[in-house]
Amino acid sequence: MADYRLYCLDGVNKVSSAEWIEADDDGTAIEVAKETHDGHQCELWQGKRLVARLDLRRTG
Repeated sequence: MADYRLYCLDGVNKVSSAEWIEADDDGTAIEVAKETHDGHQCELWQGKRLVARLDLRRTG
């Protein structure tokens, strides 16, 4: 199990919230982030490594 940190950004790309995610791999961590957060742009990090930038905002 690895620790990931999900940072959700506000409209000016400042961190508005952060949450720990435990997952077996990057793919699983990304899926957990997608299932639990919407309406935000987020960055998923593992330590100093940027894993993914996720646009979880609802479109139209």
